[in-house]
This record gives sequence, structure tokens and C-alpha cells, in this order.
Amino acid sequence: MTDLHPVRRALLSVSDKTGLVDLGKALAARGVELLSTGGSAKTLRDAGLTVKDVADVTGFPEMMDGRVKTLHPKVHGGLLALRDNDDHVAAMTEHGIGEIDLLVVNLYPFEETLKRGADYAEMIENIDIGGPAMIRASAKNHGFVTTVVDVEDYDALLAELEANDGQTSYAFRQKLAQIAYARTGAYDAAVSTWMANAIGEETPRRRVFAGEVKQTLRYGENSHQKAAFYTDGSERPGVATAVQLQGKELSYNNINDTDAAYELVAEFNPAETAAVAIIKHANPCGVATGATLTEAYQKAFDCDRTSAFGGIVALNQPLDAATAEKIVEIFTEVVIAPGASDEAKEIFAKKKNLRLLLTDALPVSRAAITAYKQVSGGVLVQDKDVGYVDLADLKVVTEKKPTDAQMQDLLFAWKVAKHVKSNAIVYVKGSATVGVGAGQMSRLDSANVAAAKAERMAAELGLDESLAKGSAVASDAFFPFADGLLEAAAAGATCVIQPGGSMRDQEVIDAANENGLAMVFTGMRHFRH
Repeated sequence: MTDLHPVRRALLSVSDKTGLVDLGKALAARGVELLSTGGSAKTLRDAGLTVKDVADVTGFPEMMDGRVKTLHPKVHGGLLALRDNDDHVAAMTEHGIGEIDLLVVNLYPFEETLKRGADYAEMIENIDIGGPAMIRASAKNHGFVTTVVDVEDYDALLAELEANDGQTSYAFRQKLAQIAYARTGAYDAAVSTWMANAIGEETPRRRVFAGEVKQTLRYGENSHQKAAFYTDGSERPGVATAVQLQGKELSYNNINDTDAAYELVAEFNPAETAAVAIIKHANPCGVATGATLTEAYQKAFDCDRTSAFGGIVALNQPLDAATAEKIVEIFTEVVIAPGASDEAKEIFAKKKNLRLLLTDALPVSRAAITAYKQVSGGVLVQDKDVGYVDLADLKVVTEKKPTDAQMQDLLFAWKVAKHVKSNAIVYVKGSATVGVGAGQMSRLDSANVAAAKAERMAAELGLDESLAKGSAVASDAFFPFADGLLEAAAAGATCVIQPGGSMRDQEVIDAANENGLAMVFTGMRHFRH
């Protein structure tokens, strides 16, 4: 094997015809013989190029609705033969097998077919067989054969041929071989995942994960960690599908926090109310709804002004000028919204480092998707937490019943607690968080932290009493002892929402009754680790 290998004969067989004619013309201009199949051959011929059908090479016509056309020794022999192996060369000569130096293949559009909701039979027909077989053969023999599977690599191929007088280098072929195997791997992952879902196999014996790089990041959570951002092809509205209008490149932490913010704010129906979530280190430091985005932003900001500095802001309605003016009053890392007015964009344009991300829609908060978490030696897989409760699901367990207004704040607090790292305690008043305790090792500590934040912000706002006075409090899991509930009562909470289910539930209920609290059970918890 030599480093440089000439491209004299190419097989082009693609579903996506983008750039095919230009590539074919460039190869033909270099004297490369073109082989092709079906629609690809027709496209090239219609452009005036001379093309030999694979059927003429193999001596067999395409058959079985195109299922069989390239699965033949004269194709795979031309791709797999080692040019420096005398036995291989002799076999090629004996059986009339010609070398294929370049393979350009992209696969049947299985993923695209899946996205448009095709039925089972159509999905089966869009599983490519010959394409992956040729790609794997060609990539295996990258010592001699160049394999191209992505349209985006056409220009790189032509530049390589230009630089090397019609030849490709071993390093170039190695790189494309790796890309080729990743493509077939991702393709097989899409097929196996679809089929598992189609037949109701919730825990398949083998599960394959695949993604496509969207962005190479400068570093990960810390500067010594390498990182990249991959998309999964699901097109779920959010940070992966958003268009960035301005600001510097997103960091690993920006992406993580922006995702957390947008998923939280999507809990609130934009047709019913404006909602704003301000996130810091993946936890909400302020969440509120209001008659306008400006009102919602101010209420969210007033929950924890200190933490809001350098935070991520998510909106459930298009950004308007008045809200934009409020946001730029302090340093903000990222704003994500389902649209923005021209006036708002102009206001943000004056803050060059402020990233503005726009999406076409909010993520569907109750859509069933799969969540993954890596652990040493494996991956934990579960359904995303789309648990939801409404008034009909709540069970009043205390002597005092919550008022209608309290019920609304309890449900609001419950939605927010779902997005706070456990142990989570959230105080809410007037459809706005007033204290958030996240990620503490005990529920009592989380209640203390949330109460302290409410007290501190009251002082900053010049108020005589804690923001938690008269609030509703949510706990993401049951109170194992009465101490956490008593801390909430001491902070000024008047009503509580929690899952229930502790062996000491009655002790907690008794404590609530003794302190004049109303309490409801949800029967559902929202651990978030």
C-alpha cells in the first residue's frame, strides 16, 4: 500500500442528489470512469455525462423493486480487493472484476421517512441494504479506496484530488472511513430504535445511541475538559434547533443551562400566560408568570437578583422591546425565546456578548422522549419526567383546605419543583418563586436555604417581612420528618404541596394542622439528580 492512490473509477449511488451533477462533472473532467445506479445514473446522464450502469458491469439487471442491484462480486470485489496482494489481483483478472477507487453513497432516507410519520411497511422499504454493505466494504479497504457518505465532503474530496494530481492520501481515506462507519452506525441505530418502538420493546437487549456533531466546544464544564455538542436528529424545539442571532459561541455550560431553562418555561402555556424562567447552574433562581413578559421577568428577577446576574433567561412568548429593555439592565449570558420583535433585536444588538437564541416553537412539555445518563461502565435509560398533576389529582389531607388562589400557587410551585435539583423546596407567592432551595443533602437544609433567600431578597427590596410570608411551598418528594415542614411554617408558608407516601405522613399532617397549614398530596414525586 502506498500513501497516495489514484482515483480512476468511481461508483456513485445516492438518494440525496444534492451536488451530484457538479461532483460527476468534476470527476469526469479528471478522466474518472463513472459507474452508477437507477436515479443517480439518470441524473448524471441528463446532465450530459457518460455513465456505465452497474447492471452492465454485473451482468444482472436491477430487480425486486431495486432491492438487488449492487450485491454482487463485481461490485464488492472491486471495492474489497487489496491492490498489493497478488492473489487478489489474480482473482480480479480471472473473474473480470474492475477496481473501484471511489465510492460515493448516501443511504435511503430512513430518518426523514420516520419524521414524516410513515407506516410500518414504508419504513421497512426505506431500510437500505446495498448502501451500507458497499460503504462498509469500501471503508474497510481504505488503504486503497476513498469512501464519501456526506454531501458536505464533496468539496473536500475535490480539493484533495486537486492537491494530489488526481490521488487521495491515506490520512484522507482514513478520515473518510471513520465518517463512513459512524454513518452506518447511526443509520443502524435509527432503524433498531424505530423497530423497538414499533413492536413495543421497552428494554431492548441492545440499545444504540447516535448523534451528529453540531458544534465543537472550546472546553467542557471546566477548561481542562474536551467537549462537543451533538444533536440526536429528533428536532425537538430547544437549544439544539435554535437559531443564534448574536453573541459569542455557546459554551458547554451555556447549552446545558439553556436547555434547562427552556424545558422549564415550556411548562406554562403561552396562550394562557406569559412566563419567564431565569436559570443558574441548571437550577431556577427565579420563575414567574404575568399578564406581560415584562411583568413576568420583573417578578422572576425579584426572586433572587444576585443569582440572576450572568444567568440564562427563557421566555414562553416572543421577546418584545419592553422586556428586552429590562433584560439588558444587567449582564445576561443567554436569552432563548420562540421569536423576537425587530425592536427587541435592535435593543439586544447593542449588547454584543449577549446570545439571543430563537426557536420556532416551545418543546412539548408532556412529550414522551428517552433520557440518558452515563455512569461508569454503562448508561442509565429512562423516560423523561413528563409527570403532571392538576386540581383533580390533588388530595387535601389537612383540616384546612387551600383557597383557590393558594391552589394556583401550589400547582405553580409543583411545576417549578420538577425542574429543581433534589432535594428541592420551592416557595411561591402570586405565581412567582420567592425562594428556591436546590440540591441539598437533606430536605430541611433545602427549606432553610429557600427561606434564607426569601428573607435576603425582602431586605434588598426594602420590605419589612420575608417574601415567603403567605407563600405556598412545594417539596419534590415527601417530608420524611416534620422538621422540613416546620421550617416552611416558620418562614411564613401557609400551604404545602408534596407527594406523600412517607411512613411518617401522619406525623407531618399533624404538624401541618397544629401550625394552621393547608396541605395537599400529589401521589407523584419529581426527583431530579
